[in-house]
Amino acid sequence: MLWACVLLPQLALDAVLRRHPDPDTPLALVGGAAQLRTLHAVNAAAAQAGLQAGMRLTAALALLPDFQMVEHDAQSDARWQRFLAAWAYRHSSLVSAQWPGCIVLEVRASFQLLGPWPVLQARLREELQALGFQHRIALAPTPRAAMVLAGIRDGLDVQDIAAMQALLDRVPVCRARLPDEGGTRLKQMGIGSLQALRALPRDGLRRRFGLPLLEHLDRLYGQADEPLAWYAPPDHFDSRVELGYEVENHMALLFPLRRLIGDLCTCLSIRDGGVQRFVLRLEHEEGHTDVEVGLLAAERDATLLFELTRNRLERASIDRPVVAVRLLARELPTFVPASRDLFDTRNQQQLPWPQLRERLRARLGDGSVYRVGPAGDPRPERAWQRVEGDGTAIAQAPLRPPRPCWLLPTPVPLRDPRARIVSGPERLESGWWDGQEARRDYYVLETSQGQQAWAFAMPGQQGDWMLHGWFA
Repeated sequence: MLWACVLLPQLALDAVLRRHPDPDTPLALVGGAAQLRTLHAVNAAAAQAGLQAGMRLTAALALLPDFQMVEHDAQSDARWQRFLAAWAYRHSSLVSAQWPGCIVLEVRASFQLLGPWPVLQARLREELQALGFQHRIALAPTPRAAMVLAGIRDGLDVQDIAAMQALLDRVPVCRARLPDEGGTRLKQMGIGSLQALRALPRDGLRRRFGLPLLEHLDRLYGQADEPLAWYAPPDHFDSRVELGYEVENHMALLFPLRRLIGDLCTCLSIRDGGVQRFVLRLEHEEGHTDVEVGLLAAERDATLLFELTRNRLERASIDRPVVAVRLLARELPTFVPASRDLFDTRNQQQLPWPQLRERLRARLGDGSVYRVGPAGDPRPERAWQRVEGDGTAIAQAPLRPPRPCWLLPTPVPLRDPRARIVSGPERLESGWWDGQEARRDYYVLETSQGQQAWAFAMPGQQGDWMLHGWFA
């Protein structure tokens, strides 16, 4: 096996910056007790102004009074690590987020599908950059070695176990991720490298440092199996963005909405699934407003879902300030892509019908786009019926003489004394069972202006035409 480790040196900060509309303004994560507030992490702009992690909040405010503060949430770090484990699941079936601040995945089995390690590594970096997370990546025969080497140098690639062991021997003990801060204690004792540590008697190390240190060394060097907790993708999606300020218009919600939709589509691609119904929840100081988005078929295209949600959001009324946005998708059905010809001649600017239909429904309303099917009633105004959804099969229409595509809502008198009969009559007698009996003789007429009209008169008569439709 070959293990890649994706080290996330500023996971908590990146999770905030990727959802911040202006990440270049000075910003710091703040944590700790009320009287001992300290900076957990700072972005580049804040660091340039002199702020640094571990600084007391009072000292930071004296140095830079107007930087933005965000409360650090350790539970949020765990959620984002699970999100990145879900992302890594796209590239490997063996993924673990067991260790804080990093993701490990087995990649040798993915080489045939995704290409050799340089190609796969470039793909991982490109996607992480698009997601907005700083990272360091290393490759090694054991997951623990990949984690240690990623902290030593970004991009290390060691595929031979003997070369890995030789490289680990030169790693300083303070950077070997030894348990219980064993690296600091060993350095104070004069033990500088892992090679010097391994030369010491194991019994003495066990008595002084405990069994976890020896287990760490054995698993690091590949002399013992690594019991990892494997990641399994969830069966739903639930993500939330706290805005940090009150929003009263739709435009200010588009940036967090785009991020949420992108995260949803990442989750969908992991599961090889789609989404057919989800809820955008706008949270207020008290209560919330739900914007429901429903599709006729499962989709997972980020651009399409963003446009649909934006259209629904623009039609929703925001009567109270929004302080947070949450996206919930409880059902993630299987995604079946639309069938396409191998040599598809469709213009790139054209949309497939399912996507165009959903855009129209989002813009015009759910009831504005529907299918039409034949009904059993021969009366023209009742010969067709509205069909909702895509699942209902439409029956074959009965054979009838030509009907116009443009049927008027109600017949109107045809004021043309020079109208000429082209064909007809077609007698219609129906409706006796519902009290709206119709007895008509329909004709195709040509008007004095050359138009073809569909009109009727009383049975056995010609003249006093009632116009009911136009032929194209």
